[in-house]
Amino acid sequence: MTNGAAPTLPPASLLNGVRVLDLTNVLSGPFCTYQMALLGAEVIKIENPDGGDLARSLGASAELNARLMGASFQAQNAGKKSLAMDLKSDEGRTVFLKLVRSADVLVENFRPGVMNRLGLGYETLRKENPRLIYTAISGFGQDGPLKSNQAYDQIIQGMSGIMSVTGTPETAPIRVGYPVADTLGGLTGAFATLAALFARGQSGQGQFIDVSMLDSSIVSMGWIVSNYLSAGVHPAPLGNENMTAAPSGTFMAADGPLNIAANKAEQFVKLSDLLNRPDLPRDPRFAERETRKRNREALNAEINAALASNTVAHWVTELTRAGVPAGPVLSIPQVLAHPQIVSRRLVQDVGEPDASGQRTRVARAGYRLGDSEPSAQMPPPELGQHTTEILLSLGLAPTTIEWFHRQSIVAGQ
Repeated sequence: MTNGAAPTLPPASLLNGVRVLDLTNVLSGPFCTYQMALLGAEVIKIENPDGGDLARSLGASAELNARLMGASFQAQNAGKKSLAMDLKSDEGRTVFLKLVRSADVLVENFRPGVMNRLGLGYETLRKENPRLIYTAISGFGQDGPLKSNQAYDQIIQGMSGIMSVTGTPETAPIRVGYPVADTLGGLTGAFATLAALFARGQSGQGQFIDVSMLDSSIVSMGWIVSNYLSAGVHPAPLGNENMTAAPSGTFMAADGPLNIAANKAEQFVKLSDLLNRPDLPRDPRFAERETRKRNREALNAEINAALASNTVAHWVTELTRAGVPAGPVLSIPQVLAHPQIVSRRLVQDVGEPDASGQRTRVARAGYRLGDSEPSAQMPPPELGQHTTEILLSLGLAPTTIEWFHRQSIVAGQ
């Protein structure tokens, strides 16, 4: 460990020996199972032989999309195996049931009812394996009047209220700049699944988990929802302002924006002193927390005028030294290159270099363990890359596997 960098730790192995069947597509489900792969689970991604996961064709690189290795797919599928198999065929379903008997977890993000129509719903699968944890992630959940509706991240962001509080009063509703509802659904699914695995260790029984992206998104807005439920306040968009305090939000220095969170009275005093404006805390408009919130526009104008005398880097350094939380507003390339992120090794290089010498780069989980760190043990798989390997492990004869290939029941290697 040098220059404050975190110590190099071995890959996390908390879920070694856990087999996860991943029947998911695009983001919410794959993000859920990716969390398990990072902890050492064997995640078998079961894909349609005709193109596989839709995310394989999504992303900024047309060349990667054409190879069915789109950047969107790579984001949450490292560390997994790929079995390309047609679950609509009798043979595919028979093989799938063999897999289920050996599995600990199954995750799917189809619309409710799809697995039942395939003859592979939870009630069928629990007869094959009573210990199976079956996690179903959907837009609206397994019941309710909207259960059969298609759900994309944009739809959930709008319906959950997220968009209604994003942006300014003049610009809202605004979509959050990444698929936050999909991501929240995936995290919720992973949390619930691991909790069920823990419970199974005591009861010996599996169970069905119903994850709703809409529910998960609403729950994530705890303070905003609580202000309405408990105080009757209708949430409103505040742009980059903090509804609970002022001055707290995004401000402008001489060369760009920075965030300052002087949420406490003593922090406001320190900020005012650093800006050579010790008069601000004595101004009746800004003397108390509530008056500062009511007069935040006037207060922000005074602060921005003072910040214009120097750079973001200067102010962040000085404010941080004084105990006033502050930070720059960074782009994605800037934050990934930041010494803090580099020292944490959040970005992992995985697999062998390609023809240009580049390895696949993926983000790990947002935490570290005392004796290990979440890590992908292999790069994102080619479609069907592990088909033969998995079928052989189930006891299928090579001649049978070859026949499956000829009949397009399976695909890949």
